[in-house]
Parts: sequence; C-alpha cells; structure tokens
Amino acid sequence: MKKNRYFYLFILSVLFFLQLYLPVWGAVVEGTSAGFVTVAPTADPGGATFTADTYARAIKDTSPAHAVKVVEIGWYCANATEAANFEVAIYSHDAGNNRPLNIVGVSRTNAKGLTAGWKSATVNIAITENTTYWIAYQLDDTTTTTNTEYTTTAGSQVDRKDSQTTLPDPWGSTNLSAGNLYAFYAVYQVSQVIITE
Repeated sequence: MKKNRYFYLFILSVLFFLQLYLPVWGAVVEGTSAGFVTVAPTADPGGATFTADTYARAIKDTSPAHAVKVVEIGWYCANATEAANFEVAIYSHDAGNNRPLNIVGVSRTNAKGLTAGWKSATVNIAITENTTYWIAYQLDDTTTTTNTEYTTTAGSQVDRKDSQTTLPDPWGSTNLSAGNLYAFYAVYQVSQVIITE
C-alpha cells in the first residue's frame, strides 16, 4: 500500500513537471507549425507565450526543393483580444548581417479578429528553391496584450524589431536575434514536374 502511494506521488510529480515545463520546450515544430510548410497548421502549437502586438518578428528558413511560391502566411494568436490589423511578408536574406533584408512580397491589410487561434493571409509571392528567406509578421497595438507562441528549441534564427507600426523595407537593424522558433509559417507550392518516357 505504501509502495502504491509513493508511485502515485511520483506520477503526480512528473505530470506537474511536464505541465510547467513542456510549454517552454514546446510543440512548435519547424515544417509543421513554423517555417515553410505544405499544409497550414490548425492545432494550438503549445509553446511558451510572448507579446505579439507592436513588434515585427521574422523567422529564418530555407525554401524547400522545387518551391516556387508562397500562397499563405500565418501566425498563432494565443489569446482573445481586441481587433487589430496585421501584416505578413517574405524577406530576402542579408547574408552579411545574418538578418532579414528586403521585402520580396507583402500583405499589409489583414484583420486579426477577436478570437484566439491561427491568423493567416492569402498571398502570391514568388520564391526560389533552396534559398534563405525570412517569414515575417507585424501586429498593431491592442489594448489587451496579444500573445503568440514560441519554443526555445534552437535550430532556426528569429529576429525582432520593437515598436513597429508596419513591416519595414528594408528590415534594417534588429533589436533581438535568438535561436528560437516562432509559431508562424508560410505555405509554399512546388513547380509541376513533367515526367517523359
């Protein structure tokens, strides 16, 4: 009986630990809920949260083989807040400074709505395969702080510009660079491959 009690206490301790720390490790996954994806995500990525409004944020990723264009860009809104406009864009890569450079394509007028969940914009942005790009978004100020999600998993670089009312072009200086993953994505399409006999 005593052994069973210790076992249950152990299980409860593990579950408590996971509840506290799993969101920080996050389920934000490159190729699924972050970066270039073939299908837009629908589930809560489950990462830790940070402020989204008044920032411009970008995630660095390499376009997949045969990718020819981006047709949708989205980001995860973790809480229900007031209406606001958001912008999304694809930036070229500044190899010298390892940060976003110029806007390749942008959508500047998109309604966030009032609910939590994935927010997206339809775009038609030509890209080149196997090329470094930055997927970016900016959200206008909301009275209640709007949060988005991320994971501290290293592997992709993210950049942030503070106090932004629009996505800048060119990007310019960066307020923060880190090896995290933001919960935002770009759905890409590939070229048609013609097979001949």
